[in-house]
Amino acid sequence: MLEQGRQVINYLQQHGVDYADIRIHQLDEEETIATMKGDVDKYNLVSKQGYGIRVLVNGAWGFASSEVMTLTAMQQTGAQAIAKAKTASDYIQQKVRLAPKAVIQDSYSSPCQIDPFTVSTQDKLARLLQLDSQLADKRFDYWGVSASFYKRDILYIDSEGSEIRRHLIELDAELFAYAKDQNGEQCRRTFNLPQDANGTTGWENIINDAQFDHTARIREELLALLDAPECEKEVCDVILLPEMMALQTHETIGHALELDRILGYELSYAGGSHVDLADFGQLQFGSHKLTARADGTVANSPGSIGYDDDGVKARNVTLIKNGILQDAITSRQMIMEANAKAGRTIFSASGATSRAQNYSNLPIERMNNINIDPGQDGSLADIIAATENGLLMETPRSWSIGSNRENFHFATEVAWKIKHGKITHMVRNATYRGDSLSFWNALDMVGDERTWQLQPVFQCGKGQPNQIMRLAHGIPACRFKNVQVGE
Repeated sequence: MLEQGRQVINYLQQHGVDYADIRIHQLDEEETIATMKGDVDKYNLVSKQGYGIRVLVNGAWGFASSEVMTLTAMQQTGAQAIAKAKTASDYIQQKVRLAPKAVIQDSYSSPCQIDPFTVSTQDKLARLLQLDSQLADKRFDYWGVSASFYKRDILYIDSEGSEIRRHLIELDAELFAYAKDQNGEQCRRTFNLPQDANGTTGWENIINDAQFDHTARIREELLALLDAPECEKEVCDVILLPEMMALQTHETIGHALELDRILGYELSYAGGSHVDLADFGQLQFGSHKLTARADGTVANSPGSIGYDDDGVKARNVTLIKNGILQDAITSRQMIMEANAKAGRTIFSASGATSRAQNYSNLPIERMNNINIDPGQDGSLADIIAATENGLLMETPRSWSIGSNRENFHFATEVAWKIKHGKITHMVRNATYRGDSLSFWNALDMVGDERTWQLQPVFQCGKGQPNQIMRLAHGIPACRFKNVQVGE
C-alpha cells in the first residue's frame, strides 16, 4: 500500500497541485458492548477501510474520500479533490498557506498489553456482566456497563516527503446506575474509566479491579444520593474532582483556545471564543496557580496519536503559564492566517492538533490532551481541611455554555458539603455557574500529583459536518473561591 500511496501523490503532483496528502486507513475497526440489568443490551462491530485525499490548488483546499482501494479509484478520487479545489479557489477570500514542518519517515503505536480485539466476545461479556451484577440494587431503575474498543492502522503520505504509519488502539468504558429520589426525580451515578498516563490502553484496563471495579462505590453513592438533601443556594468555595475538572477544562479552556474558533470558523455552528488575537501574551486568563497545556506527548491517552493529520509530530504546548495566556490549539494553516491577521508572529509552529474523525473527514483543529499542571497545595484531604465553607463536586450531569465560552452553568451528579474543613453530608442536584475568566482567576488551590488524573473524553463534537473526537484531560483536584452554587 505504501508504493500505491506514493503513486497517488505522484499523480496529484503531475496534475498541478501545490500540496497533497493521503491518509489510508488500512484498518478502521470499532466494537461496542453494553449490558443492562444483567442482560446484553447492545453489541456492534464495524470494520472498514478507506482513504481521504486532500489537495491545495491556487490557495484553496479540495478533499475527497472513498472506500475503493485500487490505484485507479485513488487517482479518480484525487481528481475529484483537484476539481473541488479549483472551484473553491474562485471564491476564497484568503489563500491557504501552510507553516513549515519537518519531513518525517516514522511509525507510532499506542502502548498496549492486550489487544481488545484478540479477546473473545464471550470473555468480554463475562467481565461486563460480572460488573453489572455488582451494581444491582432493588431501588435502582436500571444499571449496566458499557465498553467500546477502537483500532486503526493509518498510512499517511504527503507531497513534501513525509511517510508515517500509525497503529492506534483506544478503549472507553463506563459503569452506570439510575434511580428516582424521594421526589420522583431521576438521579444517577456513573464512572468513566480513567487512563494511567504512563500505562497501557488495552483490555488489561477492564480486568484491573483497582482501575475499573468501582461498582460498590457507585452503588453506595447512588443509594445515599436518593435520600440526600437538595443543594442550597449560596456563594461558597467549590472543590472540583477530576471528572468535573475535565468538563470545566474541556469547555472553558479547550474549546475557547481552538485557533479556528478564535478566527471565527465555528460561528455558524458552535460559536466563537471570548479570546482575541491581541490577548496572547497578556491576558490574565486565570490565577497564577493555573498552568495549562495542549500535550500530545502523554504516553497513554486517546489524545496521543504520535503525529497529527498534517504529519506534524506531537508536541507539548504551554497554553497558559502562571495564569497568562500564551498559545492556542493550532494547525499549520491557522497559525499562518492568525499571524498574518495580527501583523505579528504570535504562533511559531503548529501545535500538531489537526485531526479528522476518520478518512472521510477533512482535518480541523481538535483538542489532544488539554492538561493542567499539578500544584503544591497538597492532597485532596489537605484541600478539604483548608476549606471553611464549600462543596466537593464530581461527575458532570448537565452543562450549558455561552456561545463564546465566556460563561457557563454546570450540574454535577453528586456533591458533598464541607464545613470547617470537614465533609458533613452529601447533597443532590448540585450546580455551579460563573464567568469563565473570573472563575479561573478564583483558582486558589491546586492539588499535587496525588490528585492528578487522566480523564478520557470520547464524545467531543465539532465541525460541519460534525466530527466526533477522542481525547483526554490530565487534571488535579482544584479549589475555586466564592462561587455561586445551587441555582
